[in-house]
This record gives sequence, C-alpha cells and structure tokens, in this order.
Amino acid sequence: MALTYSLEQLLRSIKDYKASDLHLNVNAEPMLRIDGKLTPLNLPKLTKEDVIELCYSVLTEKQKAALEDQLELDFSFEIPKVARFRANYYFERENLAAAYRIIPEKPFTLEELHAPAIFKRIVRREKGLILVTGPTGSGKSTTLAAMINEINEAFSKHIITIEDPIEFVHEHKKSLISQREVGRDTKAFLNALRASLREDPDVILIGEMRDKETIGAAITAAETGHLVFATLHTNSAVQTINRIVNVFPANEQDQIRTQLSMAILAVISQSLLPKIGGGRIAAHEIMINNPAIANLIRENKIPQIYSQMQLNQGATGMQTMNQVLAEYVRRHIIDKETAMAYTTKPEELRKLIGV
Repeated sequence: MALTYSLEQLLRSIKDYKASDLHLNVNAEPMLRIDGKLTPLNLPKLTKEDVIELCYSVLTEKQKAALEDQLELDFSFEIPKVARFRANYYFERENLAAAYRIIPEKPFTLEELHAPAIFKRIVRREKGLILVTGPTGSGKSTTLAAMINEINEAFSKHIITIEDPIEFVHEHKKSLISQREVGRDTKAFLNALRASLREDPDVILIGEMRDKETIGAAITAAETGHLVFATLHTNSAVQTINRIVNVFPANEQDQIRTQLSMAILAVISQSLLPKIGGGRIAAHEIMINNPAIANLIRENKIPQIYSQMQLNQGATGMQTMNQVLAEYVRRHIIDKETAMAYTTKPEELRKLIGV
C-alpha cells in the first residue's frame, strides 16, 4: 500500500506539535518526541519499503553511497519556510531507521534562553576553553549557538565553527563567521582545528571533542590566545575534568592537568527537565575557573572542585546542579521525582528537597 504522506509532511508535524524529534523505524508508527517523551503519530506501522522511500527522498547520490558504505549517515538539511533539520540514518536488524531533530531557523539569544547572567560575561573573554556538557538532547548546541550569537552581535571577530553536521546557520553581523562541516568542508575535526590556527581566528567552536588529539589541540588553541568552545558528553564539572585528563596516557596526565588548569575558563553542564504542566526547562551546573580551582586541577584534587564551587557564589556566578534542581522544586517548576532522576548526587539533593 502506497504511502499517503511525505517526509516533508512528517517533518512539518515536528513544528506543529512543538516536538523536538521524529523517529522512523520498520514495524513501528512514526513517533515524535514531545517534552522529552516519545508519542506515536497515530499512523499505520511503517514497512521496510516505507522507511526507505521516506529516508531516501532527501538524500543526494553521494549521501546514498555513503549510507550504503558506512551503514550510518549524519547530515543536516533545510525545508524552505519550515525549518532546518539534523538527521541520523542507521540500520537496526538490517532495516533502515532514522532520527530527525528540528533546528530553529536562527539561533536564540541568551535572553530568549533565560541563560544565567554569567554566560554574557564569559563570552567576552579573549581566550580560554569553555565547555558545554551534558547528555544527547540536553540543548548543548542551542546554548553554544546563543553564545556565538552574543559574540556575533557585540564584537568584530572572526569566528570559525567546526561541526558534524552544521546545525544553526549564523549570519555575518558584527563578526565574520566561517562554518565548516566535517565530511563536506574538511575531512576531520582535528584537521580543521589545526588548520584554523592559520586562518586568523578569534573564536573557535568545535562541535565535539572526540579523541585525545582533538582535546589536546583545543587546549593548545585556548592557551595560545583564542576563545575556544566545545562540547563533551559528561554530566558535571568534576566528571568533565576527569574525562579530559583520563583520555591521555598516565605519563602525560600531569602535563595535561597543568595545561588545563590555565586554559579552562568554564564548564557548563546542562540538562533539559520536563516541567510540571508540560514543556521543558534548562538546568545548568556552572564551574568558573579561579586560582583555587586551577590549583586543585594541577594537584589532582579534582573531587574537591565541587566544594569550591559552593563558595562565594554571588561573586563567582557558580552554581551546582543540585542547587538549581532544589530551586526548581521550591518554585513548583519541576516535581521531586524529576529532580531525583536528574541529580548526580542524590543523597545531597534529598536533604535539600526533603525527600
């Protein structure tokens, strides 16, 4: 039986239902992710032929060949007057499957995201490494795009982004923005990052730091006078610092801790939480480097960073995830069960919210 709808119609439904993602799998109904939960679209289950027809409808011949060779494909595309989308095609049980994520037509501002005030201060720094971390789907790309937009609107700088694929498309405002896509404009993150240092950048955004070579190059770029933004799939500042250090062999870790203690500006660990009554809200743990934290990193006393983050917060702009979760519970924005599901320190949170 022929399909009675197109991929474009399914993708329009993401916008219509204020969803974030669309999933296509064989023997399942098309599903949307709304407020973090998968919701079927009440359509007939897709056959193998249906999924192939829908998925291939937006691919170039080069992309089709890449998918058939690699058995997965990550790319972005635009439907005029609808939105941009990031797509990932993959195979499961020898069947093609797909996940599509909607990307807003233009980056949000920090004000529109209700971002903490410290974000505006740190993007005004001339050099250093700013990491935005969190699980997949936590809004890291949205936060980074808003930070880049803030620089673009306020300063005359050369901003280079290295992404896989490009998500938010930035216009040249006060700044000049060069956006490079891995696989299309460069062969690899590391190649583009090394080359970027010869392209007169002020600001470099690395979509993801995937290996020790890229991490090492990012730290070096931050040390040598550039403001560097990057992401990691970690859930806290302490976990982030440990992940970076542990990527390197033991005989290099002292040197990396020393470099990192000087290069790191901030670690922002982000989660998107389901709100009471619908919708989602971002929660941020914020670590801002200072002499005390730098010393803890150098001396390999990384677990003590958490306590340091709780000192003099009015002046530093730092906050822990548990403080934010507890505040959202007190304000009846999220329920206690949600708070407990997203904490990395449950015992501390129980005391804060009285569970």
